[in-house]
Amino acid sequence: MNYIIGAFKPACNISVTFTDGKARKQVPLKKENGRTVMVPLFQSRENISGKISVVPVSGKKVEHNGIKVELLGQIVRELDVPGELYEKKTFPFEFSTIEMPYETYNGVNVRLRYVLKVTISRGYAGSIIEYQDFVVWNYTPPPSINTSIKMEVGIEDCLHIEFEYNKSKYHLKDVILGKIYFLLVRIKIKNMDLEIRRRESTGSGTNTHVETETLAKFELMDGAPVRGESIPIRLFLSPYELTPTYHNINNKFSVKYYLNLVLVDEEDRRYFKQQEITMYRLGDAPSS
Repeated sequence: MNYIIGAFKPACNISVTFTDGKARKQVPLKKENGRTVMVPLFQSRENISGKISVVPVSGKKVEHNGIKVELLGQIVRELDVPGELYEKKTFPFEFSTIEMPYETYNGVNVRLRYVLKVTISRGYAGSIIEYQDFVVWNYTPPPSINTSIKMEVGIEDCLHIEFEYNKSKYHLKDVILGKIYFLLVRIKIKNMDLEIRRRESTGSGTNTHVETETLAKFELMDGAPVRGESIPIRLFLSPYELTPTYHNINNKFSVKYYLNLVLVDEEDRRYFKQQEITMYRLGDAPSS
């Protein structure tokens, strides 16, 4: 979309083409209006290059005070000195090995984005601006140490369970495996679910604001368990829109993930046990 100030219609059309646009992987990106579009995927320190084409409408000339492209938050490149455009003109651009240390993220109160911004400065006529989104993902090798999670929880003289997850760190396409052991059951349990929750924290100190979303809800059991019973857990993560765990990104926000075990008894009383896990993006094809 072209944004124009002080004019009724655009004087020209701007298009951005990446050098390897046809071959580069495309991923979905949700815009502010809720619409999802496919945009190119980059990694930190990759070259971002391509061409920008400017086409005057109906062959009319476009007077301008210069054309530039910005990789917002990083650097600006001047594409053309002040002059006039009578016909289509294409400008190559390149941002070489730019460090983009943080991943693209769309949360409840936070949006971390990377954008190419093309500006045709026109003084009193109003600038013409075009935005091109792209996504940045940063891959992490598998952790060298990834211990399992084992915990015992219960209500005195009423309920005693032990749960076990196969590991504490998962890649985004991983599978959560585990078991729930019922050591003591003296209340009538109706059902049991496992939830994946994302906790987004913004601000710091007394100004910290926390939002928690339930991203997945998986039924583990329907019916009353008995003492000694074991319930298996097998939850595939690939269907859900997960991100890596983020710790204090640019001193602005953090994102954590939790496995939340929920038990409901026949009187609809709910019992919870929450366990934090770490999520990461695996570069190679997942093996599990």
